[in-house]
Amino acid sequence: MTCIAPGYVESDLKYGTTGVAKTIMMEIYKAAIAPSSVARAIAYAIEQPADVDINEIVLRPTAEDF
Repeated sequence: MTCIAPGYVESDLKYGTTGVAKTIMMEIYKAAIAPSSVARAIAYAIEQPADVDINEIVLRPTAEDF
């Protein structure tokens, strides 16, 4: 089993946030990972030979400061 743990991923989720949190979320999402990057990480994990196990992939944007 492989666990894929992305950081913030660019999505419409940010548009569902309201109030003061909206300003914070919009700033955080400026450094979000593109969905295509997450897809490439998943593809990497499943393309490995049967004798290789990818246990965990942690994705973080290079601009993330947290």
